[in-house]
Amino acid sequence: MKSIQSSLTDWMQSSSLRERLDQAMQELLTDPLVQSALQRNPDITQESIEQGLVKLYEFRKESYHCETCPGLANCPNMMKGYRPELISQKGALDLHYHPCHLKREEDEKKQQQQLMRSLYVPKEILEASFDTLDRDQDRAEACRKALAFALHANPGENGEGLYLYGKFGVGKTHIMGAVMNALKGRRISSMIVYTPDFFREMKQAIGDGSFQQKLDMVKNVQVLILDDIGAETISGWIRDDVLGAILQHRMLEKLPTLFTSNYDYEELEEHLAYSDRGGIEELKAKRIMERIKHFTAFVTVEGKNRRSR
Repeated sequence: MKSIQSSLTDWMQSSSLRERLDQAMQELLTDPLVQSALQRNPDITQESIEQGLVKLYEFRKESYHCETCPGLANCPNMMKGYRPELISQKGALDLHYHPCHLKREEDEKKQQQQLMRSLYVPKEILEASFDTLDRDQDRAEACRKALAFALHANPGENGEGLYLYGKFGVGKTHIMGAVMNALKGRRISSMIVYTPDFFREMKQAIGDGSFQQKLDMVKNVQVLILDDIGAETISGWIRDDVLGAILQHRMLEKLPTLFTSNYDYEELEEHLAYSDRGGIEELKAKRIMERIKHFTAFVTVEGKNRRSR
C-alpha cells in the first residue's frame, strides 16, 4: 500500500491538475494589476513568484475590491479600509497594507471631532449635495458660485474663498455642506466650524493645554468654513490672536477660507471693532476685514426662512 505522502505526490503530479495550476498561474500573471505590481519590483524572481502565489492571489483579490470600491462601510477587504501593496522582502513576495483615502479621511474626521466640539454639524448639512440642493431663483446665483468654487478650488495655489451673506434661515450653511461634499469627491479636505462655539472653545483651550493644537488644525486645513461669523461675542484677543492669526496664515499659504454670516462686510467690520475692554478699535477691525475682503467673493443668499414653520 502506498503511503499518504506518496499518493499526494502522485496526485500533485497528475497532468490534469498540473495543467489547471499552470492555467491559473498564467491567468494570474497576465492580470494587469499583477503585472503592474511585479514591474514595480524588478528584483522578483520566477522562483519567488511560484513560492508566493498565495500572496499574489490575495493581492489581486483585494486590489480589485479597491478598484470597485463599495465605500468604506461595505469594504470587503480583510482589513477594512486598507489596500495592499506588493513588495519583495529578502527575495520573497510579501504584502503591506496601507489605509486608503476613505480610511484616512474618516480617521482625520474622527481626530478633528475628538479634538474640537465646535465641529458638530447637523446630519442634514453633512449630507447636503448640489444634486439635492434647493436651487430656487432666490438662491440660484449663490448655488452657481458655490458649485464653481467646489469644482475649481485649488488650495495652496489659489486662496480665494466665498463670503455667503444672507438673513437667518435662507440656507447658507446648507450650501456650504454641498461644497464640502463636492470637495470630498475631489479629495480636498475641508472643515466647517460653528464660529461662536469655536471661539468659546478656544478660550477654554488655554486652560486645558490644547489651544495650539486646535489653532494649528484650523490654520492648516485645505478649505476652512467659518459658519455664522458675527454671531459670537467678540473680544480683542479672539479677534487679533485667534481670527487674525488664522486668516494671516491661510492668506500666506493660499488656503481658501469660506464664511457664512448675517452681516455684510461693513456690518461685520463694525461688529469686529467693538472691544471687550471698552471703546472701538476701528483700525484692528479694518485689518481683519481687509484680509476677508481680499480673499473672498461676496455672495448674497436670498429667499424665505426655511427654518420657520
